[in-house]
Amino acid sequence: MIKSGQIRDLEQAGFHYITAITKPQIQTLLQAGVLQMDLFDVELCEVSRADKKASVERVRENLDGYLREHPHAKTSTAERSVRAKIAQLKLDAWLTVEVEGRSLKLRVNQPVLDEISRLDGCYVLKTDLPQSAATKKVIHDRYKDLAEVEQAFRQCKTAHLEARPIYVRTAEHTRGHVLVVMLAYLIRRDLSPAWTTLDVTIEEGLNQLQTLCTTEISVEGGGSCLRIPTPSPSSLALLNALNIQLPKLLPHTETRVVTRKKLPERRKVIQ
Repeated sequence: MIKSGQIRDLEQAGFHYITAITKPQIQTLLQAGVLQMDLFDVELCEVSRADKKASVERVRENLDGYLREHPHAKTSTAERSVRAKIAQLKLDAWLTVEVEGRSLKLRVNQPVLDEISRLDGCYVLKTDLPQSAATKKVIHDRYKDLAEVEQAFRQCKTAHLEARPIYVRTAEHTRGHVLVVMLAYLIRRDLSPAWTTLDVTIEEGLNQLQTLCTTEISVEGGGSCLRIPTPSPSSLALLNALNIQLPKLLPHTETRVVTRKKLPERRKVIQ
């Protein structure tokens, strides 16, 4: 979801947008009669509310067992623990805990839950694209593609690509760093479908390809070249899936590759 200020920035930059409105905004439109509930599909999307309630139930069961095994334990302390879990998961609008003897019971305020659940799985999209540019289905499909964008950001930030932490300081170097990460992500996008049938992850495949090596061949009184030995069957399968054929020889250059460990030695000292 993007806010009004971001929408103005996009318009000034010449971009169009597809976004979703918030649930309070949907409620306002429903109350004003602009939207009707029968506009939404009857099948709801998966909602995590049941999982959260199950998490609270597990805490309650554990504390109930503790109270049974420890006659001198205070029920008030156990009750506070369950209340804290309910508040942590933001379920306190419709879920409470009560003490009955030395047992804890969860109570659901069903009318409140029904009202909260009314818009579960419902969303409304808005865009400035004209109808001639995209149909409703195209707009919806492009919005659903956002899941792939979010997955890409997760992979770039925290997974194999490791965009963070950033070891550069200037704006130019930071942009270069992020560009390299994005290019690496494009490589991952090609590797993933190509290696699916081989039942290997991208990380496993890259680790296998790290076993590829070259042998330096020197001619007495002349130059030298690098010969690539025949890859192992596992490496060959990975390369064939990508339609890559390795050359038999490579020119021998003195290119220096700077690793992360060597980088601090060459980093300029900024006063």
